[in-house]
Amino acid sequence: MGRKHRGGRRKAPTRPRHAARLTGTVRVTDAGAFVETAEGMIRLTQRGMREAMNGDTVTVSLHRGPGGTPRAVVEGTISRAASVIVGTYSQAGPLGVVRPLDPRQHQDFFVLPRDTSAADHGVDLGDVVMARVVSYPTRYESGVATIEQRIGGADAPDAGIRCVMARYDLEDGYPVEAVAEAQGCTLDIEAALADPLRRDIRDRFLITIDPIDARDFDDAISIERDVSGGWRLGVHIADVSHYVAWESQVDFEARRRATSVYLADRVLPMLPEALSNDLCSLRPGVDRLAFTVDMDLDRRGRVRGFTAYPSVIRSRVRMDYDAADALLAQGEGNPADPSSFERAQRACSEARAEGVDLGAFLREADRLADARRHIRRARGAIDFETVEVHALLDDEGWPEHIVTRERTRATSLVEEAMLLANECVASWLADRGLDAAFRVHEPPSPDDLSAAATTLVEIGAIDRTQAAHIKAGDAAAIEDAVEAAHGTGYASLVNALLLRAMQRAVYRSHNLGHYALGAPAYCHFTSPIRRYPDLLVHRELKRALASERLGKSAARERVPWLTGTGDQGLVRILPQLCRHASSRERIADAAAHASQKVKVAQYYAERVGERFSGAVSWIDSMGAFVRLDDTGAEGLVRMADLGGDEWWDFDEDLLVLTGASSGRTIALGTRVVVEVARTNPVRGHLDFKLIHASRALH
Repeated sequence: MGRKHRGGRRKAPTRPRHAARLTGTVRVTDAGAFVETAEGMIRLTQRGMREAMNGDTVTVSLHRGPGGTPRAVVEGTISRAASVIVGTYSQAGPLGVVRPLDPRQHQDFFVLPRDTSAADHGVDLGDVVMARVVSYPTRYESGVATIEQRIGGADAPDAGIRCVMARYDLEDGYPVEAVAEAQGCTLDIEAALADPLRRDIRDRFLITIDPIDARDFDDAISIERDVSGGWRLGVHIADVSHYVAWESQVDFEARRRATSVYLADRVLPMLPEALSNDLCSLRPGVDRLAFTVDMDLDRRGRVRGFTAYPSVIRSRVRMDYDAADALLAQGEGNPADPSSFERAQRACSEARAEGVDLGAFLREADRLADARRHIRRARGAIDFETVEVHALLDDEGWPEHIVTRERTRATSLVEEAMLLANECVASWLADRGLDAAFRVHEPPSPDDLSAAATTLVEIGAIDRTQAAHIKAGDAAAIEDAVEAAHGTGYASLVNALLLRAMQRAVYRSHNLGHYALGAPAYCHFTSPIRRYPDLLVHRELKRALASERLGKSAARERVPWLTGTGDQGLVRILPQLCRHASSRERIADAAAHASQKVKVAQYYAERVGERFSGAVSWIDSMGAFVRLDDTGAEGLVRMADLGGDEWWDFDEDLLVLTGASSGRTIALGTRVVVEVARTNPVRGHLDFKLIHASRALH
């Protein structure tokens, strides 16, 4: 059994055995302020944070706390995490005051009387602003900032999104020089086909399948049966590297951004729109340059061979996932959304004009996807079931509906095709010992797996034999647990706990395999419009193909990125680019998630006082997180809102809250009725009040 903590407060970790001075990162949570060190998380004393801010790298001294547990005091700041502050503007006498919206930042920043930035940007009292730090707070002076942007009043529909962007240092727009460079790019098919490596395959039938609101189409598929009963699957990817020259203005900016960021109300693209939404986008009915991987598979879906080459293609039909699913479900007794079915019929008409039965085409891709899932399952791949919550917005940016996006047959057939192309390219590079931007997923730590398995046993989701295999890192056992939980009340809990135990996949310059996919080698090749590592893989693949087919001297003339200028050659800076891309991916994911929370909070701001049913999705020292049945939106029932004046004990190992006087328990999966208590749309907070809880699952 785990430790219990009254009111959600955790006990501090044991005292480190080494030096009394440590280096770490400040982490501010609702449970208090901590410093994350190599020795573990250590709580800061009440005034021990001093001038430090959340995320700062600091040195701390250790002191004896209650019961002999260690407490930390910040002694110095090594580096600062935040250079931009988003907050509300007010005045204190002659000084302007920026009060951070991020609750983890406790210090206000002052705008000096001689600074005219507030007036220059038309800032009024109460406005949300973005301010750049001029000087950080010390033990003797407050921090100083200057206003760089008026985001707007707190009631503006995009105020919360602008705050998210500022918090993660994201910006709209693109540098003028890079935009001009992109607009100067042109499509010259004849010149492209003069390349002996490039093939003209415009006679093949290709389609794109993307979300209905997608604007950049960077992948297309083709599929046909062969005489042996197997398949020939073609994956065709936008040839971005043809247009984005090494160390060009676009390349430097794409390298800096590393990924497109998909926020709830906008996309912050990695490439200028002239490329991402036009010249590189595989729009139907127009010629495009691509990078093709043709894969020959037997009737069980096993790869017999594959070929990669630059190509010229012409996509014939553009489909969205809902329309593709409607077509796949036709005749199976599942009524489709009328608008989706109408779009599917239009696509079928376009395909018939090309002499192709689109329904048969999709069914073949669906059969192959099913075969590939069985192959990946047999080799130990883990397919977690994840649910993404998205807000559908009106023309002004206000949320109209909250929907969940889950894996479907249409998304799966595209996913399986992309996974296979990525694996083939990665194996080709790895077999030749080449460095590239490999996608690496290392096995989870035994401690994390053990904690997850223990909790799942206690709540009755798995038995002790299954737990033993999971603790040993058996990927097949993890997949078995996920599969067995599918469709049961434990599904979200099993997925959440085991997913949290996983390491995060990162980019590395050398291959180390991918644990969750069960793949000996893996890379990202299929989205060069929105991911810089894919562009790096394209470049290395082109270089290696040219070297093998045209000779090393000819290849060297084609690849300025091989040596670059000065110390900027790809070989030299590839590890750095991989680290940067991994970091930017984490930022993009966090910003996207935060932006959806903003819109969810806006949606429920109009529903304060209304009641909804749901289930407890997570528990920590702040309280119980509840996922609502009708929308999938998640909010927090804080300790004070769990009902009455009862004190609650938190078991952090089993993730259970127990009423000290009543003995009532709230655990993962507990069915509840909650009332919307309050929202903070700018910060993306949704708080519930507990009305009723059923008996805990275990």
